[in-house]
Amino acid sequence: MTGGAAAVASATGGYVHLLDPRRNWYNNRRLITLNAWIVLCLVTSSYNGFDGSLLNSLQSMDTWTGYFNHPQGSLLGLLNAIQNIGSIAAFPFAPYLSDGIGRRYTIIIGSTIVLVGAALQTASRSIGMFIGARFMIGFGVSWAHNASPMLITELSYPPYRASLTSLYNSLWTSGAIIAAWTTFGTEFMRTSTWSWRIPSLIQAAPAVWQVILLWFAPESPRYLIAKGREAEALKTLAYYHADGDETDPLVQYEMEEVKAAIKIDRSVAANVGWKSLFTTSGNRRRLRIILAIAWFSQWSGNGLTSYYLNIILQNIGITSSTIKLLINALLQVWGFLFGLLASLIVERVGRRPLFITSCAGMLVFFTLLTACTGVYAVHQTQAAAHAVIAFIALHGAAYRRAHNYLVRLAFTPLLISYTVEILPYGVRAKGLTLLNFTVSCALVFNQYVNPIALAHIQWRYYIVYCGWLVFELAYCYIFIIETKGLSLEETAALFDGTGEQLAAQGLQAAGAVPPDSPTEKTDDVVDKV
Repeated sequence: MTGGAAAVASATGGYVHLLDPRRNWYNNRRLITLNAWIVLCLVTSSYNGFDGSLLNSLQSMDTWTGYFNHPQGSLLGLLNAIQNIGSIAAFPFAPYLSDGIGRRYTIIIGSTIVLVGAALQTASRSIGMFIGARFMIGFGVSWAHNASPMLITELSYPPYRASLTSLYNSLWTSGAIIAAWTTFGTEFMRTSTWSWRIPSLIQAAPAVWQVILLWFAPESPRYLIAKGREAEALKTLAYYHADGDETDPLVQYEMEEVKAAIKIDRSVAANVGWKSLFTTSGNRRRLRIILAIAWFSQWSGNGLTSYYLNIILQNIGITSSTIKLLINALLQVWGFLFGLLASLIVERVGRRPLFITSCAGMLVFFTLLTACTGVYAVHQTQAAAHAVIAFIALHGAAYRRAHNYLVRLAFTPLLISYTVEILPYGVRAKGLTLLNFTVSCALVFNQYVNPIALAHIQWRYYIVYCGWLVFELAYCYIFIIETKGLSLEETAALFDGTGEQLAAQGLQAAGAVPPDSPTEKTDDVVDKV
């Protein structure tokens, strides 16, 4: 597939006219309850963001660096990378847990491991204990991080699915904000190790709520249908999407569409399992996009302005730990507001325009950041230093999942949501695992390479990312496909050419298409595939 125009799909979700226009999240008790459960899943991203921002803040704290004998070089790289190494170690098990015992129980298990890791980190007496605790946190986060976005997207009321799933990655920054401001506050406890132990302890709070409350949350209807528990799935969809009416046209549409999609996957052996991600043409098209945006999310210059913000600020003459922590905290708030706005406009603007605008903006602002850093290195002018901070705010100064603020325009809200919506149910957990694995590999590489490169060639290393951003812009223009206005099953089927059949099947079940209309039965669709 080549050319921008060829990468745009035009389709309209068949469920839109089945929605009750009077039923909104703010005036319906069951939708409010459903969204409360979804918020509980969203906090997975929040405590993941807390952990991501925490070490960046701790590096600016004299009490932490002094307690652990001022880690530098490869040891500092290991401290930054170990959480992601723990995540990578957990990836092989994550999709089997999510598909085997369910999304809900997988989150609970992951959150429990995070709690144990946070307790060990708080009690750390040596650098080895601290590293081991961060490995455990990464391991637990990986399982919860695999299941949470799938449960969100598979439970959501259709009109709100895109925005709610997009909020998942955007809320990474809410945890980063808490970490940044907590460490800014505890920085004034300069004579006590509790200045860094308190933030480590606070990290456990969201996981506590998940472990306690998720036992009572609904399970994914798609998981239930896949396990042959259709009555439970119908009851869940009816309760939250139609005020308990199991005959509601929207509920019937959703049930039939999900059943048809799962039947197609199961009837074609090539559509199920790890191997299918590489052997079918539709899945290769998906993988081409998923692996690229995963790598782009960490290789857009944000690997520099995240873990090593401390070094960047030192290079422009900012040495006060209090000032560095304040800058980090303010930038986190700015990034959160920007990411939140992007999440709310995803369905209105579309996926493709956001990706292209994000890449173009990053290229412009990172180039300007590089130029101003070079000017400061040569002339030591304060105006250039202030401009660097401004362009960091416009391009990036957070951490993990596409943390620069132009990245936030697309990669933060869409990295997870776009991935889960284009993947069919049979390989959704596995595809999301590959996304997270690629992100972690990019992070580990960044965390080891960046401090070495910065030490040897300093600001000139930024030029490498300027060239890479040109490639990112071209790639997204050519390959990103628009999925605006489609249901979850229609979006996933778009890559296989069965989206229209699934929509027709759902409409017929909902009574919105006459029985004698030229739509295909599920078995016919299976035969064609």
